[in-house]
Amino acid sequence: MSPNMLPGPNGNARRPGGFVKLALLIVLVLLAGSACKSSGPAGNKPGAFKTSVTAAKAQVQDVTLSLSGLGSVTPENVVSVRSRVDGELMAVKYQEGQIVHQGDLLAVIDERPFKAQLEQFEGQLARDAAQLANARLDLNRYQGLVKTGTIAKQQFDTQVALVRQLEGTVKSDQGQVDNAKLQVAFCRVTSPLAGRVGLRPVDPGNMIQASNQILATITQLQPITVIFSLPEDQLQRVLDRMRSGNPLTVEAYDRAQQTKLATGTLLTMDNQIDQTTGTVRLKAQFDNSDYRLFPNQFVNANVLVDTLKNALTVPTAAVQQGAGNAVLVYVVKPDSTVEMRTVETGERTGGITVIRKGLAEGESVVIEGGEKLRDGAPVSVKGEGGQPEDSGKDVGAPAQVPSEKPGKDADTPHKKGAAAHQGGE
Repeated sequence: MSPNMLPGPNGNARRPGGFVKLALLIVLVLLAGSACKSSGPAGNKPGAFKTSVTAAKAQVQDVTLSLSGLGSVTPENVVSVRSRVDGELMAVKYQEGQIVHQGDLLAVIDERPFKAQLEQFEGQLARDAAQLANARLDLNRYQGLVKTGTIAKQQFDTQVALVRQLEGTVKSDQGQVDNAKLQVAFCRVTSPLAGRVGLRPVDPGNMIQASNQILATITQLQPITVIFSLPEDQLQRVLDRMRSGNPLTVEAYDRAQQTKLATGTLLTMDNQIDQTTGTVRLKAQFDNSDYRLFPNQFVNANVLVDTLKNALTVPTAAVQQGAGNAVLVYVVKPDSTVEMRTVETGERTGGITVIRKGLAEGESVVIEGGEKLRDGAPVSVKGEGGQPEDSGKDVGAPAQVPSEKPGKDADTPHKKGAAAHQGGE
């Protein structure tokens, strides 16, 4: 046996070249795995990562300044309709929630007892009126007789007193007749004002007591008022506008400040400031022609106090608070990167902010997705419909490398390893 020969498992001699080939094969497999890793996403540059953002342009426009306060809708009149006579409720002539007008019939109470009493008083009045007419005729006769001395002066004076007594009786009877007619009229309950009727509190057939049982509740809806509060430090601006003589416009919005419900005018304000809250109450009136304001509804009242002409504005969502008192915005540059810029802001109203310094008209600022941005960061700006302008790339993920390069780079080591393996066999 040669010294270079090694004994095999079956006792036959074999050359050491098989171990060398096996070692080369292992090295080639390791090199192929390393090449696959280097061609994957982890090998991309940091510049390939882009943050998806939404941007808006700075615009020059007229800005209406308003003072906002939380308030509630308060009707000018709310009436609880009650009966003024006792009796049985015969009928209810309204429907729950119905809009009624002044004078509309609401309920009917049994009027028969009051009509019978009316006839009795009318009979007394007719009797006493006949006696008065007869007494007046006698008085006219006595006037001629007393002049001729046919009757005594005392008899004439007695007749004069009788006429006056009967006149008083007739007047009292007339009052009773008028009162009885009024009681009959009270049996028909009518609406004292225009408004909406609430839920029915009593059903027909029940006995009604005067001034005790509520027959209906009517709330006036047109016009209607809103009572709201403003901080005391904003009071002077409102007073200055009220002194100018021009009425202040007030807009009522829903609780979320999203939908405008009505537009009205400021009527007046309270005569003192509430020391517990540091606010003053104001009252505005609205026509409410479409019934969008409902009694006791919570609304946001915006008092329009001034208008800024040709002001540079951006959406309020674009404005961020920086270190200290700095106010920042991220400006989208033409190369799809952002610039962190310090600006000076003014008034904020209606979801927009006035920019006094630091920004130019037409520049785009980030309004969504700017929480994790930094100065110079690459961004992908969404176009219309919320789709990225470079929709061929995965936003927020490493940029994809063309498929041909990874395939060649990744397959080459494997092919070499396979060939070597086949060669080793």
